[in-house]
Amino acid sequence: MTTTRPVVLLLSGSLRAASTNEAVLRTAHEVAPTVGVEAVRFDGLADLPHFNPDDDRDPLPPAVAALRSAIGKADALLICTPEYAGTLPGSFKNLLDWTVGGVEISDKPTAWVNAAAPGRGEGAGATLRTVLGYTGARVVEEACVRVPVDGDVRRVLGEVLVTLAKGADGEQ
Repeated sequence: MTTTRPVVLLLSGSLRAASTNEAVLRTAHEVAPTVGVEAVRFDGLADLPHFNPDDDRDPLPPAVAALRSAIGKADALLICTPEYAGTLPGSFKNLLDWTVGGVEISDKPTAWVNAAAPGRGEGAGATLRTVLGYTGARVVEEACVRVPVDGDVRRVLGEVLVTLAKGADGEQ
């Protein structure tokens, strides 16, 4: 019997190629096969048009259709986003706004890792939790962690991916 690995879609809230958040998700992508998870990166954040409810209908803008398709194909979502001015960066909030009108995230196991320095990032996390509530995402609390940006990052990300994959399999 062939079993497939759970697919976790990695969503970055940063547009900066050299951001810590991008580095964390690159590392999660590298770690994923070693813990039995297939990680897929969504790299279309910069391609999304500004959210307009009038455009949230068929046919969707191509970048939005690609986002919703990637979410729909994934078993779970892992987000790593910076905090900007005490909340989510506008570009990532825009990505999330495009998901509210769809059903792809509904009941999808979702978690985020915070790579901010201690005492930072709580505003982005709070906003993320609020917006994900509107999408119907199923937040896997045990997989929402602060990631140490040191030698332990690979171990912690492996644990996050396993925990999130268990949530995708319906385990609690």
